[in-house]
Amino acid sequence: MHRLLLFLMLASITLCGCGGRPAPVPPKKHEESRALEASAYREHGGLINQNGKTIGYIEVRESDDEGSDIHISAGHLPPGASLGFHIYEKGTCQAPDFESAGGPFNPLSKEHGFNNPMGHHAGDLPNLEVGADGKVDVIMNAPQTSLKEGSRLSLLDRDGSAFVIHEHTDDYLTNPSGNSGARIACAPLTKSARRE
Repeated sequence: MHRLLLFLMLASITLCGCGGRPAPVPPKKHEESRALEASAYREHGGLINQNGKTIGYIEVRESDDEGSDIHISAGHLPPGASLGFHIYEKGTCQAPDFESAGGPFNPLSKEHGFNNPMGHHAGDLPNLEVGADGKVDVIMNAPQTSLKEGSRLSLLDRDGSAFVIHEHTDDYLTNPSGNSGARIACAPLTKSARRE
């Protein structure tokens, strides 16, 4: 009898501890994602600011699941800011405005924004959450992109592509770039930047 009561008490305590919603999964940080080792990245682009100064880099690889995995590591950004981050259609980054990168990477002819019923661009990415130290180091996935030659989703077509950071938060809705303001940093991605 005592064993039965003890078993029932332990079972009820265990069940009480299992209630509620599961803990949220934190966003992938580079240091928490050792499975994506630097050697796995074949494509690389230096990130420059509006003064032409190198402030970081972008690395891209084919994802094991879908699309491309993107690693961005940068500093000298506005501390604590949430900044729009997008892929553009040309692998050219001419400071100070980076308009040379062209329009959004949009091979599927959608509208801008994750919250847009007519969207989103293949080059739409989550906002970058910059630390209090002005740094960001994250890995994210862009499922509607590829590094494969000949694919219409390829970031490495004839003129490459560019990764651009904007001065404000992307609202995930407004065309063409979510009211995220000026382009403040840019990293070109072209076949010539490939790691061997």
